[in-house]
Amino acid sequence: MVQGSAFLQQVSAKQDADQFRTEHWQGSFAEYLDLVRERPEVTRTAYQRLYDMVIADGQYAVEGSKNMVRYKFFDDPHNNGADAIFGLTRTLMELVNVFKSAALGYGTERRVLLLHGPVGSSKSTIARLLKRGLQRYSRTDEGALFTFGWKEADGSITWDPMNGEPLQLVPASERASVCSYLNQGRGEHDFQVEIRKDVCPLSRWYFQERLKEAQGDWTKVVESVVVKRLFLSEQDRIGIGTFQPKDEKNQDSTELTGDINYRKIAEYGTESDPRAFNFDGEFNVANRGMIEFIEVLKLDVAFLYDLLGASQEHKIKPKKFAQTDIDTVIIGHTNEPEYRKLQSNEFMEALRDRTIKIDVPYVTTLEEEIKIYEKDYNPKRVRGKHIAPHTLEVAAMWALLTRLEQPKHHGLTLVQKMKLYNGKSLPGFTTENVRQLRREAKHEGLEGISPRYVQDKISNALVVNTTATSLNPFMVLNELEAGLKHHSLIGNEELREHYRQLISVVKDEYTDAVKNEVQRAIAADEDALKRLCGNYIDNVKAYTQREKVKNKFTGEDEEPDERLMRAIEEKIDIPESRKDDFRREIMNYIGALAIDGKTFDYRTNERLQKALEMKLFEDQKDTIKLTSLVSQVVDQDTQAKIDIVKSRLIRDYGYNDESATDVLQYVASIFARGDAKRDS
Repeated sequence: MVQGSAFLQQVSAKQDADQFRTEHWQGSFAEYLDLVRERPEVTRTAYQRLYDMVIADGQYAVEGSKNMVRYKFFDDPHNNGADAIFGLTRTLMELVNVFKSAALGYGTERRVLLLHGPVGSSKSTIARLLKRGLQRYSRTDEGALFTFGWKEADGSITWDPMNGEPLQLVPASERASVCSYLNQGRGEHDFQVEIRKDVCPLSRWYFQERLKEAQGDWTKVVESVVVKRLFLSEQDRIGIGTFQPKDEKNQDSTELTGDINYRKIAEYGTESDPRAFNFDGEFNVANRGMIEFIEVLKLDVAFLYDLLGASQEHKIKPKKFAQTDIDTVIIGHTNEPEYRKLQSNEFMEALRDRTIKIDVPYVTTLEEEIKIYEKDYNPKRVRGKHIAPHTLEVAAMWALLTRLEQPKHHGLTLVQKMKLYNGKSLPGFTTENVRQLRREAKHEGLEGISPRYVQDKISNALVVNTTATSLNPFMVLNELEAGLKHHSLIGNEELREHYRQLISVVKDEYTDAVKNEVQRAIAADEDALKRLCGNYIDNVKAYTQREKVKNKFTGEDEEPDERLMRAIEEKIDIPESRKDDFRREIMNYIGALAIDGKTFDYRTNERLQKALEMKLFEDQKDTIKLTSLVSQVVDQDTQAKIDIVKSRLIRDYGYNDESATDVLQYVASIFARGDAKRDS
């Protein structure tokens, strides 16, 4: 066994001292000017840095969507997708466009970004991704930024409490010439260094004191300045602030803007001395980075005034203290009831005018909603219990149906609308029709059931069903339905009943899906399918060419088997009036393949494959005696056939032994009911 000291030596050997020194660089103001000439991006504003951070991870086109792109940053690639945002492509594009506009200085940098949406719609996750991204990006070469401090006589350094940009030390009268020097050799499309705003009151005090000593020569003043690399950190309260409103009695605006340190007044003699001030408000802390306001519209009015100045003027005004410049991205989030209060409050007009609202709705695409649950409920996270196929899908389907608005299109059901949104094609609906459906539903995704509720109920189902080795869809649907009576966010019984009815709709969809799976598992005999297909094609060929078919048993020529052909075609709803067209299409397709030297394979024609599988299932269903599963009386020969079907369900569809048995018994009970109805 490795001893502790030896282990520590192994760890030490992995440390990169050169990298540490590079990351924790310190230098003079003159050295910083050289660094800026080489890498001007270190002087970026908070918005510019935030935008570059998002863009740095790249982007990719969204399949099937015109002019839609996904930014990889929101897939959380640096954290193995732990906080990945699923869906919401349009929302995230809108957000990044605001960042871009602000980075270019087009005006949005003087606004509060308000993420607006229902509970559990990823507003906090977006803010968390941005904060964590800034922390990581500030530690890379591309995201580097710097701050400064003042050398004291005893050799110590007093760092700027607001982590200001060192170039802010350049007096206003000299800024144009300094920028001209720093931008030498760069084209108009290259990044241009600009010096914005002023240092904080404390650094201004240091500057003025040392300017007196230097007889007005500011170049001598900056000789006592030390520049260092700055790392943003929410935990250390450097460059990233978070503010959450408390109850009204305990709210104090100094939490945002800092406060006078009364113990130091005796030392410095006056409240206005910047050395007697604590620059520890969230706005002070968030300088050079971003500040997140949780439930921003619950803020007291006094706080909102601070917010107005911070966004529009990029200044904060603490009590009994000088105005202070800030450079920070302000992001707040709120829900629909709070936002309605903002709209109806005439005293909030100034805030409304300085706010950019970005709707963050629930996901309305089924495959994206499924991904939300797969992230938490997968074999790695859920050990010792198998999650049966369709379990997460039915939960996602129900959640989605609660969020969709009833379609205005006559004859289109809510389920069909959900399938269209998920990329499925329906007769008579083009991509433009689907876009129109989305445009008509202006509040879609802003109401309905949140993913949190669904996650809670899936967790419940996992814990409650202790004897089962597999979690199946009915366990989850039962939990979802049972929880509705206690759901605090459902306002009335009518809505509750609507959600219950949607559970029945989802059960019907699930039933269709598993019936199809069992049918395909029973009909998964490749040789039998090929024989059936060959028989069908022989008959279709004879029919279209007005020929006879040779009976392989008797050797006699016979008329094409119309009964067989129609039995297959009816499975995919080919009417009698269309049978000739369909048969000619099949033969033309086979002929075109033959010209290219290719052989026809039924699997290349999805409709024909489905028809053949359904016909074979019908033929084999009775030989397997699936309905005998319900009575539990199964002979040895039938059991062997059922075991083959079960093994196919396990191999091809992701079931385990228990869930495969459950689904076979469920489908058997459906067929048993169907047989009973036919007998009666």
